[in-house]
Amino acid sequence: MPELSLVIQEPTDTPAQLIVLCHAAGDDAASLLPLGERLREPSPLATIVSLQADAPAATPNGFEWFSAEGLTEDNRLPRVAGALPGLQAAVRDWQARSGVSAAATALIGLSEGAEMVLEASKPKPMLASRVLAIGGRFTTLPAEPPSVTTLHFLHGKQDTRIHYSHSVVAAHHLRDMGCDITAEVVPSVGHELHPDLIELAVTKLSTHIAQHLWTAAQEAAPPSSTH
Repeated sequence: MPELSLVIQEPTDTPAQLIVLCHAAGDDAASLLPLGERLREPSPLATIVSLQADAPAATPNGFEWFSAEGLTEDNRLPRVAGALPGLQAAVRDWQARSGVSAAATALIGLSEGAEMVLEASKPKPMLASRVLAIGGRFTTLPAEPPSVTTLHFLHGKQDTRIHYSHSVVAAHHLRDMGCDITAEVVPSVGHELHPDLIELAVTKLSTHIAQHLWTAAQEAAPPSSTH
């Protein structure tokens, strides 16, 4: 998979961050160029790479992380579980190449790619400190909170392929477990890499301060004195 990756940005200085993009089923690494290019300006010290799945899809020149043919809720889990080690290995390979730790890694996925990055947030040790899912879903809702990871959900309300309720239910489920999450459902947007979703993704990655950092700052702050 690393040789199929599309490098969108590789800083001349030592990278401070790694941003990994995962495409939708039937697309390829280049399909996420609009998002990757938009991330360059706010993340000048980030290595930005779009991974390409290994398996050819039914669409011409398209690829998929796991087969969507005959996909059901019963066979979804083993298919995703079979594909996950390849994604994990590719992310760790890029972490080693760029010298960036999991704590400074963000994973962004669209549709099937979103499902992959969400599932990658579950296992320990942590693969990335931030996961952003666009128009995707968990294969199964997590039984325990992901460690440290901040999760962002973006979904078009007109999505007819993966209903936006998947993101809403997941966000509530994770929040009830005390996780650091954000969720946005965008009206009049379908199952697509819409410009509004791109802008929201950039905003979330650029401005959201992770809950554990807020907590650490509050704990480190000296007690206020009263006069």
